[in-house]
Amino acid sequence: MEIVSEAMGLFSTIVCPNCGHRETETMPTNACWYFYDCKGCGALLKPKAGDCCVFCSYGDERCPPMQTGSACCKHCK
Repeated sequence: MEIVSEAMGLFSTIVCPNCGHRETETMPTNACWYFYDCKGCGALLKPKAGDCCVFCSYGDERCPPMQTGSACCKHCK
């Protein structure tokens, strides 16, 4: 069983760079979301160069693995 720090944010509000739609999502603790369909305009969001996931690029919280300093996928640094 994975132990999650109480200080870790498990929710992130993604803001679409195309239409500005905001959606709060629950983040996985052991994986990255590389693609995200905007619920406002339908745009397919992908991480910006150097980011591992859409939460790190468009969210108000970085993904849990990045918050703890651990790599969760090949895109994590």
